[in-house]
Amino acid sequence: MLEYIAIIFAFLFAIGLCALLLGLPGVLAPKFPSEAKSKPFECGKEPFSLPGGNMPVHFYIVAMLFIVFDVELVFLFPWAIMFRKLGLFGLTEMAVFMGFVVLGFFYVLKKRALEWE
Repeated sequence: MLEYIAIIFAFLFAIGLCALLLGLPGVLAPKFPSEAKSKPFECGKEPFSLPGGNMPVHFYIVAMLFIVFDVELVFLFPWAIMFRKLGLFGLTEMAVFMGFVVLGFFYVLKKRALEWE
């Protein structure tokens, strides 16, 4: 158990530092709210109009799907580097992983999330 004291100390130090850095501005920062500070700001000039309307949800869905599939493809690079060392086991594991990725892609196609209407 003595081996873990340094790890526990580092963990508690990190938590304490985060709490300090998040709480300190709320205590020390001056708060002078005014109407000018709550106005929208656009490059130092008054905005022509306030942003109106809603963005279609489809833009967000496509962006989220891009991020998900992009992050999944990042896992292919280390596997490709270690391909010869991993052997058949690594190939099988990557085939299962890619099966899940393809299954997710077919689910997205079935839900018609990528169709532009």
